[in-house]
Amino acid sequence: MKITIAGAGYVGLVTAACLADKGHDVICVDVDEEKIRLLNKGIVPIYEPGLEPLIERNSARLRFTTNDVEAYRRAEVIMIAVGTPPLPDGSVHLDAVWKALGRVVLAVERDCLVAIKSTVPVGTGDEAARFVAENGRPGVRIDIVSNPEFLSQGTAVRDTLQAPRIVLGVESERAERVMKDLYAPFALPYVVTDRRSAEMIKYAANVFLALKISYINEIANVCELVGADVQAVAEAIGMDPRIGRRFLRAGVGYGGSCLPKDAKALYALAASHGYSLKTVWAAMDVNEKQKWKLLDKARPYIRDFRNRTVAVLGAAFKPGTDDVRESPALANIERLIAEGANVRVWDPAALGHVARCFGDAVVCCETIEDAIRGADVCLIFTEWPAVLQFDLHRYKTLMKTPIVLDGRNCYDPKAAQAAGLIYESIGRPAGLGLRAGDEVVDVQRQPYR
Repeated sequence: MKITIAGAGYVGLVTAACLADKGHDVICVDVDEEKIRLLNKGIVPIYEPGLEPLIERNSARLRFTTNDVEAYRRAEVIMIAVGTPPLPDGSVHLDAVWKALGRVVLAVERDCLVAIKSTVPVGTGDEAARFVAENGRPGVRIDIVSNPEFLSQGTAVRDTLQAPRIVLGVESERAERVMKDLYAPFALPYVVTDRRSAEMIKYAANVFLALKISYINEIANVCELVGADVQAVAEAIGMDPRIGRRFLRAGVGYGGSCLPKDAKALYALAASHGYSLKTVWAAMDVNEKQKWKLLDKARPYIRDFRNRTVAVLGAAFKPGTDDVRESPALANIERLIAEGANVRVWDPAALGHVARCFGDAVVCCETIEDAIRGADVCLIFTEWPAVLQFDLHRYKTLMKTPIVLDGRNCYDPKAAQAAGLIYESIGRPAGLGLRAGDEVVDVQRQPYR
């Protein structure tokens, strides 16, 4: 089939590459001329494992352009995959969706389907159907479909090619038939429903994951108070098939472009209809507090960060991506800078974003060793493989004071203790860190030896 993807961002590029890999002829169109120029030179502007070779392998069936007429005029299916950023009140900014739809109705010359993959409020598909009915070219039929994506950054290619389900929100038999023809090469199960239910499925799925993360983080906080181990708790409750293991890893909260935005959007959507989603509000509140856990743990050791050297390991909100949107690391870096700390940051993928955010206010380091050398404290925000595999003894030999505060539970506390570290993590026994009743150690006056 002839497919056009509107938007060469994260979702658009992954979708375009995977559809081309299944044999479709795909055009990816974007208004960003520099992005399209890079893509036409074979340079993928986002970090996503497996995406670049997939695009290269399917170059004969995958084109990139800024030309609307070239992209839309003969397309059988047009997928809108543009950004829908949050507004200050948590609701969704839809300008890019309406602009893309406007370009479609001006350029399309044949009957087609427009599938909205962007995450949009419930009812947007119905508004889009009215828009094309009022503004479309006479004699050209445009069906609107809701086809939400469920990609996880770092595993997006696999998530697309091996998805647990494909959700189709359709209002006609024709739309259902065409979308099933499109996805037939994937051989995946379908959930076929109306547009509004499909739009709601996207929010319900993502926000449930946010609830699950915030719940286990609350349990972790209670574990610290009562001396329990959250990893043992999560392992046991995750064995229950009604609960499941995924998204039960305690840490410093969720980030990225989806969960924070979608939780706010769903809460705002319900509020606009006079309903308060109390569970969603609680999840957002817990997540906001959780991102400061490492600084809270650091203050008994370092009461004043002025002129102290802080190593930050990991800036991306999770491993396998360079995305720093809503990353707990960035919020903490900003606060550390404001408190006068000398901040050194290591990340294997996201240093470019860190440099753009903070400029000369931070030192970007190419290795973990460079980041921790001479540091007063080390804060771990992302469980990159290089962090997981790092020799614990290197912290002791390289740091000024080997205080390692681990926001992703990368290490065994007993192993950290054996390596001579002051080590604290999330929801687990504290090793050589402080326990209830211990005397406070002020590193500025009594350095660890």
